[in-house]
Amino acid sequence: MDFHGPSRSTSLRDSLVARDIPVAQVDLVQETFDALVTAAFGRHLLVRNLAGEELKARPFGRGLSVVCGDRVRCRMDASTPAGGAQGGDFQALDARSRAPRGGGAEIHVLEVLPRTSCLYRSNARGGAEPVVANLSLLMVVIAPTPMPDLFVVDRYLSAALSVAIPAILVLNKRELGVTPELRADLDAFRAAGYDCAECSARSDEGVGALVDLCSGKVATLVGQSGVGKSSLVHRLVPHANVEVGELVREEEGRHTTTASRLFDLPRGGHLIDSPGVRDFAPAIDMLGAAHLGFVEVARLAPGCRFNDCRHMREPACAVRAAAESGAMSARRYESYRRLRRLHEELIQSRGPTGRKTT
Repeated sequence: MDFHGPSRSTSLRDSLVARDIPVAQVDLVQETFDALVTAAFGRHLLVRNLAGEELKARPFGRGLSVVCGDRVRCRMDASTPAGGAQGGDFQALDARSRAPRGGGAEIHVLEVLPRTSCLYRSNARGGAEPVVANLSLLMVVIAPTPMPDLFVVDRYLSAALSVAIPAILVLNKRELGVTPELRADLDAFRAAGYDCAECSARSDEGVGALVDLCSGKVATLVGQSGVGKSSLVHRLVPHANVEVGELVREEEGRHTTTASRLFDLPRGGHLIDSPGVRDFAPAIDMLGAAHLGFVEVARLAPGCRFNDCRHMREPACAVRAAAESGAMSARRYESYRRLRRLHEELIQSRGPTGRKTT
């Protein structure tokens, strides 16, 4: 991933000079650089600069949302004392604090550069919250054990389709065997139009095909806790634990699966490992209102009698008819219905102003 070289914010520089701050100090403080976010855990970040160094950083201001995979513009500032600078407060640096890890200097992320794509989830207020950025492939991982929560899988796929991120299913732990019921579920996803890769991180079966799929892309692994995503990471990127894991542990003192982490793939591209989840709710505002990110609903909807069909109880609904005839998976249709009800409840809770009411 390419970055622009060092740059300066002309408008901010001019404003600081206008406040009679010496130009030499302004130029020192205003030196900025572009970087790639390689790990995100709360408001703690690791960013990689053009020289390939991993630097600890924090967003500058509480309104800035930064996630793994973001390209960002950073600045080195003097450390802020407890309860100190907020917002646009300014502190001059001295020459000793210019080194990335020297003299109490802090790296601040000033802005997020334009994203090519972003996966979103709903936050506690029902708003859109970014999860990972600049993706070109979403891989939803399931396994024979723990028992797959296919409604969570549906919602990841829905979120991806609604923001035009290609997505596939990955069945890990294939060595445990695939029950007829799980095979039928995989066939239903394939019938809907999704590719399903099968592999075993333990035996290495199918891992080569995953390497081919990921190479040259920015891919991410998501899914329930316990499906073996970390084991897949180590198969796809054998040096993964060395590159970023130790830096994250040093900062947080906890296991790194609580953080989203980005690793370089051996044949080009990046792999982002996200923490395991027990549930996932896509950002409602990002979903296509007509189909809510269900690919087969989008395909069938033009056959409905009414253009604004919700595919629930409306007459002459092509989607409902497909579910009743078996042309569409009945389980997937029920998953769509659940998400539709959630969508409508959230819209109603916001009231006419569009804001959530209490």
